[in-house]
Amino acid sequence: MTLHVIRKNIYFKPDSKRVLARHFNLAPERTAKIISRILQSTKQQKTDMLNQLLRNFSKRHRSIVRIWEKNFSRTLSLLADPALIKNAYTYQEKLLIGAYFTMEYSVEAAAFFNPSIVESPDQTQLNEGEKRVILSFRATGEGHVSSLVFRSAVIDQNMDMRLDEAGELLEKPKTFKNYQYQKEDFIEKLLQIHDPKEEMLVILSSKMGDTFTYEELRRYVREIKQENKLDVEDMILMDHVMWLASSHYEITFSLDTSLSERVIFPIADTEKNGIEDARFVKFVSDKDKTTYYATYTAYDGLTILPKLLSTKDFIHFKIQPINGKIANKGAALFPRQVQGKYALLCRVDGESNYIAFSEDLINWHQEVALLCEPELPWEYVQLGNCGSPIETSEGWLVLTHGVGPMREYTISALLLDLDDPTKIIGKLQHPLLFPNAEEREGYVPNVVYSCGQIVHNGYLVIPYAMSDYASTYAVVYLDDLLATLTGR
Repeated sequence: MTLHVIRKNIYFKPDSKRVLARHFNLAPERTAKIISRILQSTKQQKTDMLNQLLRNFSKRHRSIVRIWEKNFSRTLSLLADPALIKNAYTYQEKLLIGAYFTMEYSVEAAAFFNPSIVESPDQTQLNEGEKRVILSFRATGEGHVSSLVFRSAVIDQNMDMRLDEAGELLEKPKTFKNYQYQKEDFIEKLLQIHDPKEEMLVILSSKMGDTFTYEELRRYVREIKQENKLDVEDMILMDHVMWLASSHYEITFSLDTSLSERVIFPIADTEKNGIEDARFVKFVSDKDKTTYYATYTAYDGLTILPKLLSTKDFIHFKIQPINGKIANKGAALFPRQVQGKYALLCRVDGESNYIAFSEDLINWHQEVALLCEPELPWEYVQLGNCGSPIETSEGWLVLTHGVGPMREYTISALLLDLDDPTKIIGKLQHPLLFPNAEEREGYVPNVVYSCGQIVHNGYLVIPYAMSDYASTYAVVYLDDLLATLTGR
């Protein structure tokens, strides 16, 4: 059977006008010089500068004054000059200093790609045959730093997507490091990234309770530094302890933000070079409770760290690292438990598709099972998944990506047994999607890539990236796809 894939003429493209205000960080010496120059300005110069700033930037951000206040405090905390630290600043001076240490960052100026899609928690005010959806994207700006951004839309009965207007006032969330760490899990993850001396591990472990908070851990580290003579290697261990701790946090957005205005920008040190390829899934527990999960990769320039994001409303999010043998890029969670266990697609060797099972969502220590290795010409370089499996009457439908000659990415499909997803029922012998003439040009040529799909009105909806620059979507009749996979 020849599968008819319908490409839709709706495109998600980078928009350089969507800017976020972030802290502009300089060395303490330069910072002190800039602050001194501001303080030496005349009263009229200060008034004129602030009025001009308010004219130029108050309409570009939800509360630019609050942002300047926050960045003034952050800048002051990084100073080494006692006189400037203790200086009595006027409110006007605080705002000006905050403005000098604030910069606009265009979160999606370079690329808007690797989308996933889930059914929205809000399915009100819809016509028959419509579904409200949430799309997530990897947005990339200056320095190739990636953020996680969202769009909302309605898919009608004809599979056409009606996009909600994107908000212009981008918002970073409030961050809370109130995570309760488990000692055993924390030490285990630490040993995956660092090989400490035995005596230092004993000292650190003896400080920790069975559970502890971020602030308690900061105190442990401070006490260890005060009570012991640490060498360079020991100090690196202390840095790694706090580096790992910073990867656990919770964030919340203001209720008056639209979904498209919420930006999950790299917060933790483990993410400073980007948040990559979130694979969202609507997960339904055995008690019929719904949580939206996303596995993603955090990157700090040297090390990748797989993480799990969870939310029920896309306003409050919890983020924590994933432990175990699946600690690699491209993990994708099944939408429910299988035989009483959580199941996850992964790629532990960088080139083949695997499946893992676990008693809980964070610790994956059981042996992983190989699903399939590259075997067809268009996947000889590597295989991977394109998001979480979709449950159908015939089995678990998994879209995969393959990399072939000229590093061309294509999208294909597998069908796994519902009760035992380590068993493959069927596999497409030809790509479902490959880059056409319009899609092959971009930041990374010859790539189509997806991070998640849904089923609507009997069709599989496939949002996908075009050469790591922009995104679009396609649909294929689900029954035809399943018939091809099963050979019926």
